[in-house]
Amino acid sequence: MPPKEAKARIRINQLLEEAGWRLTDGKGGPVNVLLESHVKITETLQNDWGEDYEHIKDGYVDYLLLDEKSYPLIVLEAKSESKNPLVGKEQARKYARSLGCRFVILSNGNIHYFWDLESGNPYIITRFPEPSSVKGYLSYKPSPEALVNEAVNDDYIARTQMPGYAEHPDWRDESARSEFMRRNRLRFLRPYQLKAVRSIQEAVKEGKTRFLFEMATGTGKTLTSAAIIKLFLRTGNARRVLFLVDRLELEDQAKKAFNEYLRNDYQTVVYKERRDEWRRAEIVVTTVQSLLYNDKYRQLFSPTDFDLVISDEAHRSIGGNARAVFEYFIGYKLGLTATPKDYLKKLDPDRINPNDQREYERRILLDTYRTFGCESGHPTFRYSLIDGVRDGYLINPVVVDARTDITTQLLSDKGYAVVLKDEKGKEEEESFFHRDFEKKFFSEDTNRLFCETFLKNALRDPVSGEIGKTIVFAVSQHHAAKLTQVFNRMADRMFPGKYNSDFAVQVTSVIPDAQQFTVNFTDRNNNLMGTGNFLPWYRTSKARVCVTVGMMTTGYDCTDILNICLMRPIFSPTDFVQIKGRGTRKHRFDEQITDAEKKKEIGPVEKEKFKLFDFFGNCEYFEEKFNYDEILKLPQRRKKKRDGTDTGDTVTLSEYEYTDEDILKIMEEQEVGPLGMKVDRMFFEKFEDTVKDNEFIRKNVEEHRWDIVLDYVRQNIMNKPEEYYTPDKLRKALKLDRKVTLQEILEYIFGLIPRIKSKEELLEDEFYKFITDYKPDDTDDIRALKYFFRTYILDENVRKIINEKRFAELAVNPVLPLETYRSIPERWRRIIPEYVQDYVPLHRFAS
Repeated sequence: MPPKEAKARIRINQLLEEAGWRLTDGKGGPVNVLLESHVKITETLQNDWGEDYEHIKDGYVDYLLLDEKSYPLIVLEAKSESKNPLVGKEQARKYARSLGCRFVILSNGNIHYFWDLESGNPYIITRFPEPSSVKGYLSYKPSPEALVNEAVNDDYIARTQMPGYAEHPDWRDESARSEFMRRNRLRFLRPYQLKAVRSIQEAVKEGKTRFLFEMATGTGKTLTSAAIIKLFLRTGNARRVLFLVDRLELEDQAKKAFNEYLRNDYQTVVYKERRDEWRRAEIVVTTVQSLLYNDKYRQLFSPTDFDLVISDEAHRSIGGNARAVFEYFIGYKLGLTATPKDYLKKLDPDRINPNDQREYERRILLDTYRTFGCESGHPTFRYSLIDGVRDGYLINPVVVDARTDITTQLLSDKGYAVVLKDEKGKEEEESFFHRDFEKKFFSEDTNRLFCETFLKNALRDPVSGEIGKTIVFAVSQHHAAKLTQVFNRMADRMFPGKYNSDFAVQVTSVIPDAQQFTVNFTDRNNNLMGTGNFLPWYRTSKARVCVTVGMMTTGYDCTDILNICLMRPIFSPTDFVQIKGRGTRKHRFDEQITDAEKKKEIGPVEKEKFKLFDFFGNCEYFEEKFNYDEILKLPQRRKKKRDGTDTGDTVTLSEYEYTDEDILKIMEEQEVGPLGMKVDRMFFEKFEDTVKDNEFIRKNVEEHRWDIVLDYVRQNIMNKPEEYYTPDKLRKALKLDRKVTLQEILEYIFGLIPRIKSKEELLEDEFYKFITDYKPDDTDDIRALKYFFRTYILDENVRKIINEKRFAELAVNPVLPLETYRSIPERWRRIIPEYVQDYVPLHRFAS
């Protein structure tokens, strides 16, 4: 056997054993894999299995995988490393038909395809399926035709909730119908939700298996998902559905919603709550992070366990390492996102820093569209905020530009310049920018001005006249605490006797019961710190302002929000869209009135608008030349004499924190073995112990609140005089061959990833994603494509030569000679550079 083929066979044997298949060595014993020497395709063997097989030329099957009764189950066709596994496709099909097998695996030891001959094309997999999973998959008989022809009307969910609702007297009585629907919580699909479901039917009719919905916050993505889940389960095109979310609180929220909509027909479980019983459920909800923990998804699940995978907030839950979870499973894929791709259409990627959050999310959004087969930029279905406002389902914000003199200067190119004295008394000028606010740069006066401006201009509750319910987004936990104190002091003066330091509440992860605070603040409960503070017959939270950092963004539903305050700069387009979406839902305030006479007297009171206070020019950051609906002229603070008269000077900052960059130089270390020197291991272990012993970090890591975790670690642990921890020093202590992020290091420490991937492993991941999308055919040399792909990513000089079309220089290039470059088909010479530029974050490969 040639060396390359032997190497492929060794790897295939390992993968089979990892998946639970028992190989034979010809000496007997219980096995469920027969090797080449034991399975010769002949007419005699065909007759022994009692089937009327087509006659084919005699040949040997590389691997034949058997069921528990020793009947043929899967034909595995093996090829050498240098060959595309697809070259054996037709040969394997003939063998499978001869042996009565429905399934085929094609592999060269590195790339593997699973193929259900009864439906679709070969699908790339990263792990071989387990015997029990394939046995269960045998019962799966998908019928795209049944899905396409399924009648879906606006009562598709309501008929599951209450099958006989249409015959109920209260439904027939139009005057009682609204109350009947409310009492039984019957949900009917809106016209655009119905259109979304039908767009899936059209896409399946066209042979597509991947779909992407771009739906604005507040348009009911979960209800739409429930209808699609029912469509797939009811028509037999899915046996089990995996619903992926990226936040712990969304896990429970999704489970409750699916139970409300579908429990009469289908069971929903959260994986972590039913680890041993999830196979009994039709719908499994989990965070993608829990599956990534120690590669749990590969250990606990087989690629054939789920026939439909839905990714909520797809660009978050399939980004980075999470993409591996999503691609692992065979079957239909649906992505949901509230962040429109067009939101970044004005962003010129050539003019911004590669580390800019907008650039990072631009790549993720592009990657998301490509993942779901929407490279053209057109999702399977789109329903925007503008559509929702036009159709009367959503409300647009009144955006208020409320910048102070200081924040205006912080936002300028020059920043806010101050004169500081060094240790020797020498004066030096230092500039601060908006990223520094409440991190390096502090101004109590600015915070007071923020709160004062908001209280003077906030929308009031249309029934009680008190300040409308508000969410304030702060820079940090410390900043949130300060703002909460300022609000409560001002509320005491504005509303004497009405509040007892409970007008504003800090709702951040460091606060006990913070999650319950968010629940109590919703329109369903409206009892945060009490209720009916102004009018006893009007149910609304006594607390009017929730001050938060990272909570109350994604998936938080509170329809009676009237004000949103951005008292911090925001750099993530996704966060900005999500935060803005907290106020877009419609609301009936009269439904909170508990006195029937008062309710009748006052009549309908609908939410007509909400205000978005932008103190840091965030709208301009994402949308150039944004036209604000309202511009507030904020006064400059002035110094006062003892008699109260104005000095004429502007106020100085109440506090400075001047932080220099780390100027220590790190010596290059000599390689001393895979474990490094003891001092290196001790350095990393000390950092590991420090973060693991910190309850605040541990709790927020468990809840996947990475923005809070990273901010806390940077401010409280990194670059402190005790150890001067930096990502680069930690990287060197771990002997890694590339730059790593702080989040990667923390994910490794807390066991969310089994190891920090090397440069080569990242290259493998990126190449796998590439061939998953572009699918080379059986005439392509996979090794040559991989070499070109790898070289273009790693070698900056080669990348520059190709980008600038200076191909003659390749004649003397030792890494990618001109002859090697010309051997790559022209199609791939064009596609690979374009793909890398759009989708591969090159900074991850820097040394």
